[in-house]
Amino acid sequence: MAMVANIGMMDSAYFVGRNEILSWINATLQVNLSRVEEACSGAVQCQMMDMTHSGVVPMHKVNFDAKTEYDMIQNYKVLQEVFNKLKIEKHIEVTKLVKGRPLDNLEFLQWLKRYCDSVNGGIMNENYNPVERRCKGGKERHPKGSTKASKSLQPNNLPHHGSGDAPGCNKTSGPKQGKTCPTSGLADCNSEIQALSGQVMDLKLSVDHLEKERDFYFAKLRDIEILCQSPELEHLPVSSAIKKILYAVDAKESALAEAQEIVLGSTTDDADDDLGATE
Repeated sequence: MAMVANIGMMDSAYFVGRNEILSWINATLQVNLSRVEEACSGAVQCQMMDMTHSGVVPMHKVNFDAKTEYDMIQNYKVLQEVFNKLKIEKHIEVTKLVKGRPLDNLEFLQWLKRYCDSVNGGIMNENYNPVERRCKGGKERHPKGSTKASKSLQPNNLPHHGSGDAPGCNKTSGPKQGKTCPTSGLADCNSEIQALSGQVMDLKLSVDHLEKERDFYFAKLRDIEILCQSPELEHLPVSSAIKKILYAVDAKESALAEAQEIVLGSTTDDADDDLGATE
């Protein structure tokens, strides 16, 4: 489990797409998330752990209707306690997650999917009823008698209303008889806007991921540069060869050949010196 908890940023787990993560959550927990940041409350993560490790998560402490950062933090406290109980060494960036930033929430959900798959092999517990667990165990914050439900955690298998009671349409009775449903043209525009918004979000996540990958490799190159500049190594031919590659400015031509010449030249000189000493 420790290996899964500490998977590196270049692990294949972090290349799982946003749509795949959302499909996994919606199908497993029978919810209807449309964006990864809708999981920022921590309730989804708690229930995923509840499904993976039956009886470990105190579901009565999980607030599925958390809207404020305070309530969200309480959910993450529950999750952290579960991690501690299971000896999972995974740091939770609570302050970033509760802000609803897409990339931070996506990365945590990518890790969560990898973890759950490592435990159950990607197979859902058939005896687990996510809706029932939320109703019986999850904390509700609605006033008594209220039928309001959390938008992000609505079951996606609720029965649909008949065409006469569809949202947005008005019954043909009384003074409201003249009102009609939105036109098909407006619906098409809304669908196109949603599709374009999804594409923009995908591009933003791709850019954010590429920037992280760039920073990852830049940090490694910087470490190599500092090592080659250390007093003990900076005069060695191999350090000069490495710096030759690091500081090459022509992107079209590789500096590898020149670097190899530096190393081979030093090897030849050393061999000549040894031969002279022998004679």
